[in-house]
Amino acid sequence: MDNSLRGAAAIVGAGVYGLGETPGQASVEIMARAALTALSDAGLDPSDVDGVISASPVYNMASMTAAEYLGIRPRFTESTMLGGSSFVFHVTPAALALQAGLCDVVLICYGSNQRSATGRLISNSLPDPYEAPYNPRMPITAYALAASRHMFQYDTTREQMAEVAVAARGWAALNPEAFVREPLTIDEVLSSRMISDPLSKLDCCLVTDGGGALVMTRAGLAKDLPKPPVYVLGHATEHWHRSIAQLPDLTITAATESGRRAFEMAGLGPTDVDVVQLYDAFTINTILFLEDLGYCKKGEGGAFVSEGRIGPGGSLPVNTNGGGLSCCHPGMYGIFPVIEAVRQVRGEAGARQIDDVDVALAHGNGGVLSSQSTLVLGSANTL
Repeated sequence: MDNSLRGAAAIVGAGVYGLGETPGQASVEIMARAALTALSDAGLDPSDVDGVISASPVYNMASMTAAEYLGIRPRFTESTMLGGSSFVFHVTPAALALQAGLCDVVLICYGSNQRSATGRLISNSLPDPYEAPYNPRMPITAYALAASRHMFQYDTTREQMAEVAVAARGWAALNPEAFVREPLTIDEVLSSRMISDPLSKLDCCLVTDGGGALVMTRAGLAKDLPKPPVYVLGHATEHWHRSIAQLPDLTITAATESGRRAFEMAGLGPTDVDVVQLYDAFTINTILFLEDLGYCKKGEGGAFVSEGRIGPGGSLPVNTNGGGLSCCHPGMYGIFPVIEAVRQVRGEAGARQIDDVDVALAHGNGGVLSSQSTLVLGSANTL
């Protein structure tokens, strides 16, 4: 593998806006406020930006919408839509464009008012003709299928999946930005209303408003900006299917490949990572991705997350912001694992900060376990 991209680009700004409920604001306004927050964090203005990347379930020309609203005339633009993993993937074209000299400062941004506008997930996806006759409730039906298969094949239990939700809530309690911070027990998860067997309401992510943004530049330029650069060490994206009916094995995702290639580029492995941020749209996601990214063997994810291992005080900090299960999930969650990874590497995570973080992993998931994007970030100590 060509490792010339390792450490060549850095994230120099990160920001969020309106996590939870922001009534009366359009998605583009939420996005713009998050973008301005990230630019301020980087010590930059919109006039410094010459690359814009975005994706949205509402605006099908998302980067043009974002640039227009912010008054930016970019030299480089990108709007690849891979579902919730899009923004983890977007780090790759940003790094390539920066390396090629196509631009100097890239803004990656997203915003949604899904909770205050509709109260439900917004999707422009057409139903799959082979699945539609069964009247599935997408996307939850797809994830319930994966959970059911994992339970059948590996004896994973609902209690083990509930451990994921409880761990996420434990981290959310330490995060003042998290939408839901009240204590949660395994029994409360198990007794919550069944949505799509075996996934109950508390196995499912939130539906919130919110926006997030990242600012990237070349490593050489990053050193002149106010905050410590967080370097892009490895990144990869893989997808094998679009509809869940086409996934060959419901218990194995393309994260097996995106993770392997991202670690290979970084020259690191799972045990080198200090903190892990995963796209937890449902509790089964965390179990699948910990297996597929190499933290435990296939089928051992349920046992791996048990007894508080991934919660506060556990041996592997996972989703330290509270994740999509308890912090926020404004339709497409992928930018938020990256933002939390950046904050952890910088040492800016407050009460939930993990000591001495040099390497952080952010992983995005899109569609119905469809697109998988893995990102390895590091401090200056990793170069």
